[in-house]
Amino acid sequence: MYIIIILFLVSLIGIVIMLGRKLVLVRNGLAESGEHFHPFVPDLIKIKYLTQKSVKRYGYLVLVATLRWHIRFSNLLKYQYQKIKTVLKEMTHKHITLQGDTPPETREVSGFLKMISEYKHKIRNIKHKIKEEEGKK
Repeated sequence: MYIIIILFLVSLIGIVIMLGRKLVLVRNGLAESGEHFHPFVPDLIKIKYLTQKSVKRYGYLVLVATLRWHIRFSNLLKYQYQKIKTVLKEMTHKHITLQGDTPPETREVSGFLKMISEYKHKIRNIKHKIKEEEGKK
């Protein structure tokens, strides 16, 4: 146990001495800041460039995949809704005819509502004509 601690402290002191010598050379301006490339470690600038390029490409691919999935899923929901709607209409129609009742007919709109809708259309047409006349003058 003591041997491991002694070896650790000796190596730590050795590292501190090496860094201290380099630091003194750098402060005096004697150390060259040349590029030192390790054969197994690629250049950091290349790593940064390749990372940015791949992130953009994969981000675009993820965006396209997400949009495709959303469109397909929404279309699937829409078609399934239409199918279920028709099936329910058929089931209710069959259920009503099995009981002997007549299927419900579409109700006629009340006269009051018809009159109001006719007035709205007339007013809309009058407004449109006024806008056309003002635009011509």
